[in-house]
Amino acid sequence: MLLFYMIIISGCKWPLLTKALFSTEKLNIKCSISVYSILQVDAKGAIYLTTKNGTFPISLTSLKSRDDATSQHTPSILSATAKNLSHNTSETEHDYWDSSEMLLSNYINGTYDELDAFTLKQNAKRSINDAVSKNITMVLENLLKNYENSQLPTHGKGYPTVVQTNILIRSMGPVSELDMDYSMDCYFRQYWRDTRLSFLGPIRSLSLSIKMLERIWRPDTYFYNGKHSYVHTITVPNKLLRISQHGDILYSMRLTIKAKCPMELRNFPMDRQSCPLILGSYAYSNQQLVYQWQNSQSVNFVPGMTLSQFDLISFPYRNFTFTRREGEFSVLQVSFNLQRHTGYFLIQVYVPCILIVVLSWVSFWIHREATSDRVGLGITTVLTLSTISLDSRTDLPKVRYATALDWFLLMSFFYCIATLLEFAGVHYFTKVGSGEIVIDDAEWEELIEEVGGDAFAARQLAVRRRSSARSTTNFSFTLPAQSNQEDGGAPPEQTAVRLTMERTTQTERRVPRWRQLLYCLAGDDRYRRQRQVEA
Repeated sequence: MLLFYMIIISGCKWPLLTKALFSTEKLNIKCSISVYSILQVDAKGAIYLTTKNGTFPISLTSLKSRDDATSQHTPSILSATAKNLSHNTSETEHDYWDSSEMLLSNYINGTYDELDAFTLKQNAKRSINDAVSKNITMVLENLLKNYENSQLPTHGKGYPTVVQTNILIRSMGPVSELDMDYSMDCYFRQYWRDTRLSFLGPIRSLSLSIKMLERIWRPDTYFYNGKHSYVHTITVPNKLLRISQHGDILYSMRLTIKAKCPMELRNFPMDRQSCPLILGSYAYSNQQLVYQWQNSQSVNFVPGMTLSQFDLISFPYRNFTFTRREGEFSVLQVSFNLQRHTGYFLIQVYVPCILIVVLSWVSFWIHREATSDRVGLGITTVLTLSTISLDSRTDLPKVRYATALDWFLLMSFFYCIATLLEFAGVHYFTKVGSGEIVIDDAEWEELIEEVGGDAFAARQLAVRRRSSARSTTNFSFTLPAQSNQEDGGAPPEQTAVRLTMERTTQTERRVPRWRQLLYCLAGDDRYRRQRQVEA
């Protein structure tokens, strides 16, 4: 508070001054300098100034300029009165009358024509506090006496009420792909002018309790795409209401807003999303209420704010007209353009899947006879990919299209399953005709006849009729024993001989390879029996 000092003339006797300080009655002290004014002081330190226009407290005096002094609750004061309180130095009367606070702000330290300065510091301070408090109460009572809070400030004036808005975002997130929404904590401020609440007095603006919100008109702002929003109430409701002399109102509150964010996930996780925040009036059309962004910096963020999964690229905002069945409404929109971080998915999904696919190719270097090893490796890689795929989709909605991550996992599945199919084909073709091969007598006689009776040459001929893929096979056949007729021996007998020959694994290229593959995949029994016979 400002310090006040009373100027009284030295011609006043000390008993008279003592009576002024400790008595409850007012005491008139005439100044020998001024013919226009009389200073009055009571025991509480209240200073009263009497002119030819009336008597009133100095604490409620408003000096607009040197030549004009007006107040809402006090009559005019002559400029000569202020001049009588000025010092004989270069200081002007503005140094002693503060028009912004409408109170006496300085004091005279010295004498002027036998004029002495005496301090009434504490008493004057308490008196001014009481006067200001009473003045605020009186202002509020007068403002709300005939106030109708159900009507717009511009009701009946032919033009809409303008509400200016700005947002300061404290934090943002999380952004949920599963629920397709996002949350943010912000300070939401609205400004409008209500001339019915304009006033004059020693205070430029009034910071009022939130209970006053129920007694004045305020815009019915709501969020068009909001899902759940609330005002913070710890330790008290986080709201601010401030009214200036011209009727300008500031209404600020701290909100946590959860709003819908339609997402296109075809490029997930290398995608970009645009999450809007749309606000406007619930009941008033644009003929009654118009929303505007306050300035070019109406949407701001606290320094150092970051998101865990996204980078904030831009946040353009605009105001437009939204048409509903009830009419046209003024709407504000800000869009938060987000770029997703790919580091998490690179470490958790892409790199493991690539390594698993490469691991499945190790089966190509395992011997084809190690059936259990190759099958076990292939099945393990497929099951591991299944686990990664299920885990990566837990936070994604069940959309009707495939995302980029789905296509990547699908290709990884294909490569792992292809290794199993490759081994199945190799195993099928290499195992055809396995077991003991029996050569009948007619076939063996034909082979013997072709090679001139040499059994080993016949065996080699049979081998040449097969492909280069070989394996050792035991088979039995009956070899006719040669008789020595010159010795007059007995007729020849049939002798059972067990030979070992290299059996074939493939037939000659009588059937195209693509057709053989189809037969194998279809499990054609006729083709299999034919292969066994040929082998």
